[in-house]
Amino acid sequence: MAFTRATGKHRAPSRLSRRSANMAGVAALATTGVIGTLASPALAADTSTSTTEVEDTGLTQVVTAETLADQIADQAATQKQEAARAKAAAEAKRKAEARAEAAREAKERAARDAERKRLNSFVAPISGSYISTGYKTGGAIWSSGSHTGIDFHAASGTTVHAVGSGTVVEAGWGGAYGNNVVIKMKDGSYTQYGHLSSISVSVGQSVTPGERIGLSGATGNTTGPHLHFEARTSSEYGSDINPVAYLRAHGVNV
Repeated sequence: MAFTRATGKHRAPSRLSRRSANMAGVAALATTGVIGTLASPALAADTSTSTTEVEDTGLTQVVTAETLADQIADQAATQKQEAARAKAAAEAKRKAEARAEAAREAKERAARDAERKRLNSFVAPISGSYISTGYKTGGAIWSSGSHTGIDFHAASGTTVHAVGSGTVVEAGWGGAYGNNVVIKMKDGSYTQYGHLSSISVSVGQSVTPGERIGLSGATGNTTGPHLHFEARTSSEYGSDINPVAYLRAHGVNV
């Protein structure tokens, strides 16, 4: 008897139809988050499908998409961490630079303050010396009848210092004072240094506390080497004031 080929609704589905159904199922499982149940009956039923055909299913596409998404997420996380580290490093550098700048400004401010303090300070005209003849000491040796300044003991050639900041208004021969220097001080007073063996400054020169202005000697009207020091209210002779009181008022104990 001849057999008639099955047709219509009783015809068995083709391999292409089964493959399409498998792909749809995998896509549905992936969408619902059940991709882990890979050993479904639909997949097991089609055991005749070759390796090449399995790799060409929707499952491979879904897994590849998920792997790519993970890689992108990992890369984004890594970039975010690197950006955070770069930001932290930049902030640390900014803070370090700010601290360095603050330290530099503080150092410069301290240096300015120290220099300002130094320029406003006073020193003794001869270091480590003492007064050998006091102010207003009487005697025929002085034309005014008394000593108009004080004498500091000093061997010839001893360094003589400006007692404070000021401007030289006289530097040269001063008659009975011999070689002398007169300085107009920053506060408007005047100081005089007499009997010098040599002079180291010139008129118009600015001097600072402790700066060398000459060397002590025995020039002019004197009985021996020493420094004659006067404090005055003007540059003129006869405007003298007590030099001991003047120096002490400026913090110099003599």
